[in-house]
Amino acid sequence: MARTRTSAPGSEVAAPPCTQAGFTLIELLIVVALIALASGIASLALRDPVATRLDQEAVRLSALLEGARAEARAAGLPVRWQVLDPEIGSGFRFVGLPGEASEPMHWLHDGVSAQVVGASAVALGPEPVIAPQRIVLRLGGEERVLATDGLAPFALVAADASLAAR
Repeated sequence: MARTRTSAPGSEVAAPPCTQAGFTLIELLIVVALIALASGIASLALRDPVATRLDQEAVRLSALLEGARAEARAAGLPVRWQVLDPEIGSGFRFVGLPGEASEPMHWLHDGVSAQVVGASAVALGPEPVIAPQRIVLRLGGEERVLATDGLAPFALVAADASLAAR
């Protein structure tokens, strides 16, 4: 082995037999794979804002419908939920609740429309078991379906289930 001098006087160290500068192919492939993985995770984490808004509307409407359904059963009143303008689906109202003026009548986000599938309104009570019903919410190109089988609460259903209802 060759001896090389260091900066300290009188000291010598053995030089490595072969020195290379740069990265190996495997090191570069690992870095590229990590960057691809990180960008894939980041792109999945970023949701479409339209889909997020429509999900918020669906969750809110489900809670409002279940609250009105419980109140209809407790008071023994026939209560319905209907869209104010079926052509464009803007706004909604509850018909038959004692304090219906205080109930929400507008969507959280502009542009949301709703359609009750197979009827003009959703019957919420006073019976504890109601008929199976569906509501289609739309915003932009997105669509969500709220449905009940009549016994279970209103909940989001899969998109393929909404196609079967049409």
